[in-house]
Amino acid sequence: MTMADGILVRQLHAWFGQVHVLHGIDLAIAPLAVTAIIGPSGCGKSTFIRCLNRMHEVVPGGRASGQVLLNGEDLYDPTVDPVQIRRGIGMVFQKPNPFPTMSVFENVAAGLRLGGVRNRGILQGTVEQALRQAALWDEVKDQLGKSGASLSGGQQQRLCIARALAVRPGVLLMDEPCSALDPISTLAMEELIFQLKDRYTIVIVTHNMQQAARVSDFTAFFYMGALIEIDETRKIFTSPGNKQTEDYVTGRFG
Repeated sequence: MTMADGILVRQLHAWFGQVHVLHGIDLAIAPLAVTAIIGPSGCGKSTFIRCLNRMHEVVPGGRASGQVLLNGEDLYDPTVDPVQIRRGIGMVFQKPNPFPTMSVFENVAAGLRLGGVRNRGILQGTVEQALRQAALWDEVKDQLGKSGASLSGGQQQRLCIARALAVRPGVLLMDEPCSALDPISTLAMEELIFQLKDRYTIVIVTHNMQQAARVSDFTAFFYMGALIEIDETRKIFTSPGNKQTEDYVTGRFG
């Protein structure tokens, strides 16, 4: 994968058991940009991004159909290894989830070790680079042996981003990454997202309209499992093409 991976989604459907969650999503995600996914609770936002790296199928009863093309390769082709996909398309969750029994260093190195990297110099260099990219190095460089779980909430979330970046993904998915953070940590996270988009394609699910307006280049509005509209963020928030979108972003929804 390159650092300019765009994603093309074609007729994506998803289910939990008999419940049809996503209904034929067609969507192009621009490379080296931030695309925000907005919409009311239960509209399929998180399911959608989990389908992009095939994490949806890990959930009991979860299945999907359609195509997710990354640089022309269909990630749902039977010959494709989902583990490799998840290395190339990193995920940051709503609640920070560092490995509690591991040090800061080992949290970031975990994916590298799983991939067979044993050289101490390579591990050290890559861990430092990932922590720098996640704007965390200066805060933890003297406590790399400390438990990852001992960091503050905002630091833990940046640690999880560093862990995802260490395996050099092309795409970074974020599922409401700031919802468990205080305002100062949220601001730091938003600044980080802005810096990372020069190197990564980023898709962020957020329930915060102001956050979507601040951090994203494009915004997609989902409602009841369908994509209602996608456009440049500026247009979505100033002159959306769909009445439902307008009602949602202006708070008149429902």
